[in-house]
Amino acid sequence: MRVVLAEDLALLREGLVSLLESHDFEIAAAVDNGPSLLKALVDHRPDVAVVDVRLPPSFTDEGLQAALEARRRVPGLPVLVLSQYVEQLYARELLADGSGGIGYLLKDRVFDAAQFVDAVRRVAAGGTAMDPEVISRLVASSTRDTPLARLTPRESEVLELMAQGRSNAAIAEKLVITERAVTKHTANIFAKLDLPVTGDDNRRVLAVLAYLNR
Repeated sequence: MRVVLAEDLALLREGLVSLLESHDFEIAAAVDNGPSLLKALVDHRPDVAVVDVRLPPSFTDEGLQAALEARRRVPGLPVLVLSQYVEQLYARELLADGSGGIGYLLKDRVFDAAQFVDAVRRVAAGGTAMDPEVISRLVASSTRDTPLARLTPRESEVLELMAQGRSNAAIAEKLVITERAVTKHTANIFAKLDLPVTGDDNRRVLAVLAYLNR
């Protein structure tokens, strides 16, 4: 699996390269600024991009904007964004196009190697990997007059765990319920969010995007 990595701090960049390579990822490019990131993404078209939000030259949202531009040029390009803090605007920009293959993690999560690597793989596979704190902030700012208001508290819990990228089995274990119950809650979520009957994997992504992009 080929990765383009963008991080301006050399020590962290080298650490991420080492971590990913130790888990059988191939680093197509490791860059430290926005323009180089955009070029690398368009030239290499990797399986996934791991991108720090703030990169030179502006140190604002250079990394995010480069990644978004790359997704416009290479539709569906999977992008996992890393940020020091929760920035709701950045998360919403990333979610705005309504497609999968996206993730937003706080940098603290990188220190949990298994969690980070799992997030990279989920995003590369077209899924989502959203930091629980990011989800909490976005949900807190949601309005009441949305289809989300139709969900029961338990369905909301299931959807929040789904947004973190957890499988039905993992959700069942977390909530101490059966997988059959999770499947039933999931079906109810799809119906209440007015999602068309297609593949369940696609509907999971659409449900998560509907949940986060409010």
